[in-house]
Amino acid sequence: MKKHLNFITLLFFCFSALQAQSWDWGGPMDPLQTKFKVLQYRLDLEILPDKQMIQGSNIIVFEAKEKLDTLRLQLIDEYEVEKVLMEGKELEFFHQNDVLDILPVDCSCNEVEVVYLGKTPIAQNPPWSGGFTWEKDQLGNHWMGLSSQGEGAKIFMPALDHPSSEPSQGVELTFTVPKPYFVAANGRLMSEKFEGDKAIYHWLSDYPINNYNVNFTVGIFHEQEMLFESSSGQQIPMIVYVLQENKAKAPALLSVLEESARTHEKYFGPYPFPEDKIAVVETPYLGMEHQTINAYGNNFQFVPLGDTQYDWLLHHELGHEWFGNKISVGDWADMWIHEGLTAYGDWLFYWEHGGEDAYFEKVAAESRHIPHDRPVVSSPNSTEKEAYHPEIYSKGAMLIHSLRGILGDEVFFPMLKAFVADERFGYQNRVNTQDFTEFVKNYADRDLDAFFDFYLYTTQLPELVMKKKGKKGWSVSLKGINFTLPVEVNTEAGIQKIELGEKPVLIKGMEEPEVDPKAWLMLERK
Repeated sequence: MKKHLNFITLLFFCFSALQAQSWDWGGPMDPLQTKFKVLQYRLDLEILPDKQMIQGSNIIVFEAKEKLDTLRLQLIDEYEVEKVLMEGKELEFFHQNDVLDILPVDCSCNEVEVVYLGKTPIAQNPPWSGGFTWEKDQLGNHWMGLSSQGEGAKIFMPALDHPSSEPSQGVELTFTVPKPYFVAANGRLMSEKFEGDKAIYHWLSDYPINNYNVNFTVGIFHEQEMLFESSSGQQIPMIVYVLQENKAKAPALLSVLEESARTHEKYFGPYPFPEDKIAVVETPYLGMEHQTINAYGNNFQFVPLGDTQYDWLLHHELGHEWFGNKISVGDWADMWIHEGLTAYGDWLFYWEHGGEDAYFEKVAAESRHIPHDRPVVSSPNSTEKEAYHPEIYSKGAMLIHSLRGILGDEVFFPMLKAFVADERFGYQNRVNTQDFTEFVKNYADRDLDAFFDFYLYTTQLPELVMKKKGKKGWSVSLKGINFTLPVEVNTEAGIQKIELGEKPVLIKGMEEPEVDPKAWLMLERK
């Protein structure tokens, strides 16, 4: 198979770029922002490529149980707030330190409009250090991408910018650009119209959406579309937007997208946003999981895997539609649920299309790079910078792989689908690590507390110890844990599962037994 840079290795290479970010988000919720909930954002922007500016407004529809003295939003200081309106009346506001404090009028109003403009912040190393990326395609046309996972929505719109806040009624997005440019965005395209030398695109999504997943990309694109037959029986528009210079590559990209969607559906269940679309847009940076319009910048680097073609970037970002976009955490401390489960979905593509050997080779390759330096779960109320590190991908995925080994496929795979389908965890609801671990324990009817605590909250590994016991066989134990793990052991008699822990277990046989031959578990092997 053609070698390529795997996703985790790339993250290791680029992780240091995070330290250069100017903005962060998450942490404890501002007390003033606990007093209201956002129902919808109605963003209406004119994008000015020649000036690298945006100007327009955002209407924030909200609900509050009590009269608000201050409506607190976030918007970076780089933008100038021209005015704030409620029921057509201008309000007093204060905008400093990336915080926008609005003093509402005495009314029962449930929406506020913020009119603003300014030069956009430039991404230093997107998507890890995000912002706006302004480039030109090979034909000399403007090409703009936006990435904001590490910064939040405040770098492009006023918002209640906290991971626990998602507009429960979705977003309405209107973009004005110079003709003949197109704007690809979240949801479904409701209308496009042309007025003089300007084009106006109106997008709408009724699904809840995380702030950093609200996104728009500007360019002159070729559109390739088909109808995807979901496992739910529903037909969903599937679209790829590529630059004109890559028009000939669009059919292949669409085929790769279709195969990835089918593979994800097999293991995670039906696509979560059927009323909108499944789509990717070519971006001037590597990629990001923007809901229903994933950013794709992997330069069509497909590799053969079994009888199909694989694009690791496309497949990973599409997997976030299930874990990250539908199943979303409210505290970045639990970000591994987004990244670890999605990274494990990458490994499942190898299982599905490359077979057992390809899967275990992939697992071995990825697990070798886990440094075990930081716990997978960060401290409560973590910011994005604090929680984002490579082990939420690699060790998070390896924990899910270990869980599969412990539970067995007959329990593990239905459990994954059941978790995604559970109404307590999807869309408008936020999840945390305990939600996941309790669900798994209840579904499997098994006490897994010690397993989860050890691998999620510590950096330790059980040490595999084997000693020859004369002609009787071998003494085998796992040092460093106060619980047991079901471990496959291969002897002359074949493979059997044995509960191993601190207390040595005698395994009979003349030949040295092979403990955990398929590396289901993270062990220190000497």
